[in-house]
Amino acid sequence: MSSTFRMQSANIAPRRSGTLIKVLGLTAMSVAGLALMIGHARADELPRADKSFLNSAAEAGNAEVKASKIALEKTTNPDVKSFATLMVDEHTTVGDNLKKLATTKNVEPPTEPSVAQRAKIAVLEKLDGATFDKQYVSMIGVSAHKDAVKLFSKNAAEAKDPDVKDFAAKTLPGLQHHLDMANALKAKLDAKK
Repeated sequence: MSSTFRMQSANIAPRRSGTLIKVLGLTAMSVAGLALMIGHARADELPRADKSFLNSAAEAGNAEVKASKIALEKTTNPDVKSFATLMVDEHTTVGDNLKKLATTKNVEPPTEPSVAQRAKIAVLEKLDGATFDKQYVSMIGVSAHKDAVKLFSKNAAEAKDPDVKDFAAKTLPGLQHHLDMANALKAKLDAKK
């Protein structure tokens, strides 16, 4: 009986160790697969600077649209009205394109201007007439577009994600055109004194 018991024990031991080896192998493969998935998730994550650019660009666009809508309500100057209309139309289009890009990158861009931009808009809302026109063109037309051109220029050159870089590069000429228009409009308003 003892020889039969030894044979049965001998047959069981390899099965147990074989099962243990299989379990350990599956565990190791699962851990490796999880590490690979985490690595891919991190590789697919948008670099922090690119995400920051998308958020800043969204806030800037939101500010220009919001301030320009106020200008459409307040101004009686046809040149300012024309500029504000163009800003609403073109920055809304850019904002829509930015949202589409951000969605593909798992980024939810802000839907409002930044706190600082909202404060500037609040100042504009209290103004009227020629004073409003000059401040709108100076703050939103010139100053905000200088900031936007700087932001988009930097990211057209330095963004790590090729889609973000392409978006910045393709949007930049339009922003530069807006800045040129704003400078010309500011000069025209300043000449009226």
